[in-house]
Amino acid sequence: MPDLLLELFSEEIPARMQARAAEDLKKLVTDGLVEAGLTYAGAGAFHTPRRLTLTLEGLSLESPTVVETRKGPRADAPQKALDGFLRSTGLTKDQLELKDDKKGQVYHARIEKPGRPAEEILAEVIPAVIRNFPWPKSMRWGAGSLRWVRPLHSILCILTDQAGARPVPFEIDGIEAGDTTHGHRFMAPDAFSVTSFDDYAAKLKTARVILSADERAAQIWNDATNMAFASGLEVVEDKGLLAEVAGLVEWPVVLKGEIGAAFLDLPPEVLQTSMKEHQKFFSVKNPATGRIERFVTVANIETADHGATILAGNGKVLAARLSDAKFFWENDLRTLREKGLEGMAAGLSEVTFHRKLGSQADRVARIEALAREIAPLVGAKPDLAAEAAKVCKADLQSEMVGEFPELQGLMGRYYAQAAGHDDGVPEACEDHYKPLGPGDAVPSAPVSVAVALADKIDTLCGFWAIDEKPTGSKDPYALRRAALGVIRLVLGNGLRVKLRDIFIAGQVGNLDALARVADITKLADDWQQTTTADLLAFLHDRLKVHLRGEGIRHDVIDACLAMEGNDDLTLLVKRAEALSAFLKTDDGENLVQGYKRAANILTQAEDKDGVEYRFGADVKFVDTAEEKALFAALDQAEAAANPALEAEDFPAAMRAMAALRPAVDAFFEAVQVNAENDILRRNRLNLLHGITATCEKIADLSRLEA
Repeated sequence: MPDLLLELFSEEIPARMQARAAEDLKKLVTDGLVEAGLTYAGAGAFHTPRRLTLTLEGLSLESPTVVETRKGPRADAPQKALDGFLRSTGLTKDQLELKDDKKGQVYHARIEKPGRPAEEILAEVIPAVIRNFPWPKSMRWGAGSLRWVRPLHSILCILTDQAGARPVPFEIDGIEAGDTTHGHRFMAPDAFSVTSFDDYAAKLKTARVILSADERAAQIWNDATNMAFASGLEVVEDKGLLAEVAGLVEWPVVLKGEIGAAFLDLPPEVLQTSMKEHQKFFSVKNPATGRIERFVTVANIETADHGATILAGNGKVLAARLSDAKFFWENDLRTLREKGLEGMAAGLSEVTFHRKLGSQADRVARIEALAREIAPLVGAKPDLAAEAAKVCKADLQSEMVGEFPELQGLMGRYYAQAAGHDDGVPEACEDHYKPLGPGDAVPSAPVSVAVALADKIDTLCGFWAIDEKPTGSKDPYALRRAALGVIRLVLGNGLRVKLRDIFIAGQVGNLDALARVADITKLADDWQQTTTADLLAFLHDRLKVHLRGEGIRHDVIDACLAMEGNDDLTLLVKRAEALSAFLKTDDGENLVQGYKRAANILTQAEDKDGVEYRFGADVKFVDTAEEKALFAALDQAEAAANPALEAEDFPAAMRAMAALRPAVDAFFEAVQVNAENDILRRNRLNLLHGITATCEKIADLSRLEA
């Protein structure tokens, strides 16, 4: 069985598109081959700046012969029906077979489709894939009709088996597939032929091309860290930049350069961001001081002067870029000296946050008021939380953030420190955006937590107030992310807060904004309550996703959400985690089975009688020893469970209630609940309600699946 090697060689492919394109090539080609009846043992995809490569091992030589039996018209059907069937099958009448059917004899056609050679199938599938390739952006060049991300120069496509290698014959837009490719653009540009994937990879490396992106990245990181270590420095890790740079070079040559002394006092994040965004440089820091002191760049060529000319040119461009950054930094510091941080923020009144929710200054005022409300709940001083909230967006008006938006928040901390703020205010300016994603750290300092919660809750309350909620996959204002941020802030800090009250406070903060665009009658208390309930339900939906990711069943979450106090997320999760763990034990099984047995009989009786048996059973109507034992077991369970529930010791409460199972089983074995005596029947049904009511103090167990 032969192996396939396919390479599409072009001008430089943008680094951000390479990995996805290689996987698309593998999927599209393999899907097409499998659909045509070919099989293969394994597939691999590779990419460099100038090539996409696919290798298939153990490709079948040809597709199998397929025999299809197709049912046709009845023997007595009109001639036109028979003629149409013959045309569709490509057979003659004497090639059909008559078979008995329920309604008489029916024509059947046996159609045999012979297998096709792999070369023939490849020559159809690969050109179709190339012509319909899903590039995010593509172009045409010359007079041809082919569209590709960059001009396509050559196609290498060979099948290799024991007899040797042979090209797969096909042509697309004048480019004929063959067995040749090219090495490095400058160091080994000549064409060479290959006979297999191993031969291809080896000859590419000789021609100064490393085929594997992972290998290029590993070499870059190894050389960069060794070079920095030799100078007593460290390379600042950046996996995204590493992957991007590995997609910019086919033969990585790592060089270490100097940063001008005039720029070393810039905040390290400014240096790092400027070098990364503008020049794809890695930052090299002094581990003792945290200062960025050098940079690492990756060239795509070996030079006689060992990169000296390249570094000289890079140094000039870097100096110009960092001069801009230094200008922004010094101008911002001058503004702080003259106006203070609140003065820097003054321009936010001219920046629209949302046309229905006012300016950024309006939003800051709402966040300030809400942060003051939240502060005591999270252990922060209200005045400090309000101070931090008032200036948390000030850096949006700075020149530095105007140039590097990704530094918002971080520059707020630097500017707050420069303006003389302390006691957690600078840190809150940086942290109030967090957490931005699943991997982002959760702030823990009280002032930061207060402002971060206020920021996210104001966003949620504001967009709920103007009825701009996420729909389906659309979430233009990142409200799902804001909700998850609230959840992680609460759970990550173990906060015991009533979110319903905070949401109502947040809705009040948005009333002025809403009044500008809505009928003032909508601002009644019932509207606030309804909106708050809807917002809390949205938060619960995000919490379900969060907890399911931690292995807690959806029905367990629903059972806990049905309890009072479900806006206290820490309590809610504590209950759900305890119930989830308890249900995996024998005691958990006993608790649920005892509850469900009682609940089923009680529900049937209530449905039949049209009344509720929700009153306390009376021991004076006890008729059997088993009833008396169940009364005693209930009293004992409640005596143990109630203090445990008060202490939020849910495992202990659940164990106490699980101890009911023997008494419940004995009761059902010996006692006829639906007795002929109405007094006994009512009392026994009320006793069953006592069982369910006791168990439901833990969670709504009726929501648990069988």
